[in-house]
Amino acid sequence: MKKVIVIGATGTIGKAVVAALDSSYEVIQATRNSAEYPIDISDEASIKALYEKVGSFDALIVTAGAVHFGLLKEMTEADWQIGLQNKLMGQVNLVTHALDYINPKGSFTLTSGILNTDPILYGVQAAMINSAVEGFVTGAAIELENNVRINCVSPTVLSESMDKYEAYFKGYLPRDAKDVAKAYIKSVEGLQTGKVYKVQ
Repeated sequence: MKKVIVIGATGTIGKAVVAALDSSYEVIQATRNSAEYPIDISDEASIKALYEKVGSFDALIVTAGAVHFGLLKEMTEADWQIGLQNKLMGQVNLVTHALDYINPKGSFTLTSGILNTDPILYGVQAAMINSAVEGFVTGAAIELENNVRINCVSPTVLSESMDKYEAYFKGYLPRDAKDVAKAYIKSVEGLQTGKVYKVQ
């Protein structure tokens, strides 16, 4: 049975991805508060500890990653570090530290988002980080060995989140998490690499 690690498995997208994975997978659900598979993607030691516990695997799906929302003129160095250390370097480190564990023909699927191509007020950090994540994916795709693939999913705002974020996403067409999850399944089960799957 193939083994897939889902980082952020209890989030809105993570839960939908776990539900969409069929019975041919052994799903490792890793979250910040997990008793069995705890993970803090901003902490390299935490990432290494997870891989040491899980061992070899066939696919990694990352649906976690924090950024700071705020006005550009008010952003501090500490604010910038939130997105840099979490959503960007967290995902980069999840890939680089996994290279000794991922099986041949395995796959990585990371997460960016709509805001680098369709920005909103307060979203400058998210726009920057999303672009960097996508750049990492396209660059890493040509260097991965053993037919290992890497892709990225770029979702729009979720239908499930509109009650909280509608004021910031006026005019956007939200998508259900179950629809977004299909892009992650496409990445895991398909043959493409270096792609950004936009669910917008």
